[in-house]
Amino acid sequence: LEAAFPDMDAILAASKEDFAAVEGFGEIMADSLWQYLAQPQSRALIAELKALGLNMTSAAPAGEGALSGLTFVLTGTLPTLTRQEATELIEAAGGKTASSVSKRTSYVLAGEEAGSKLTKAQALGVPILDEAAFRALLEG
Repeated sequence: LEAAFPDMDAILAASKEDFAAVEGFGEIMADSLWQYLAQPQSRALIAELKALGLNMTSAAPAGEGALSGLTFVLTGTLPTLTRQEATELIEAAGGKTASSVSKRTSYVLAGEEAGSKLTKAQALGVPILDEAAFRALLEG
């Protein structure tokens, strides 16, 4: 949610459809969150936390960089990077990661022993990168 909405006010104004469009959210989760936020006691709690000074602004990166606007799914074991390191490189360059492949996935970063995510990417026509191609993309 943090990457999709700039602050709590934007979250409170969002529709079920807005939540469902967030990578990693499904219809059930989107409906559950929307229903929770629609409850007066939930809104009162958020208002109280805000009044107490809780920062409700996104700390997500501004999204500028070589990978700005791109979504990556990682699968398999990369030769020199851990998944955490690859994720940090993606986010530092303005991209984001997702846990599952969809039509909205920009690239799948695949290493050794890649499984069903690789198969799904191939079926959807999502471009697949190895670590070398990923590093080249990072460099522009």
